Amino acid sequence: MNRTIFSGLCLAVLTLMPFGWAFAEAQPTAKPEHGEYRDWRLLGVSLRHDKNSMRAIVGNHVAIAAARAGKVKPWPDGSIIAKIKWGERKHPNWEQATVPGEFTAAEAMVKDSKKYADTGGWGFGIWEGKTLKMLDQEKSAPCFACHLPMKDSDYVYTLPNLQ
Repeated sequence: MNRTIFSGLCLAVLTLMPFGWAFAEAQPTAKPEHGEYRDWRLLGVSLRHDKNSMRAIVGNHVAIAAARAGKVKPWPDGSIIAKIKWGERKHPNWEQATVPGEFTAAEAMVKDSKKYADTGGWGFGIWEGKTLKMLDQEKSAPCFACHLPMKDSDYVYTLPNLQ
């Protein structure tokens, strides 16, 4: 009897498998236009004492390749650098450690020398869910003003730790 049940289950699985594949293929797998920062690699980290925040700075494949090759002055077009920000808090079981607290934002710089020529070749944006919403020129102005002191480093504060 167990053999009959097992055989029946195997037959059912084999019969229904193609329908599962067809359903899986029919589902759209929309990729965000600028990629998904959660899948990117770490370029660096920073702790902003003035803002009481911790940041992981990650890059898309173009930015990671440039950092590994030491070709970041200037960063190549197509580079996207994301800053993932959290508030800081003390580790609940290790008082000496500061760890990420509440997530606050994910922001980005997108390198396109022609499109963003007025802001040093960088566009600025913020992720809303899985969509990177690029800021218009007026909303980008404070971001670019903050990055002006880093002109000699192609307006990027992050010191890539990949070399």
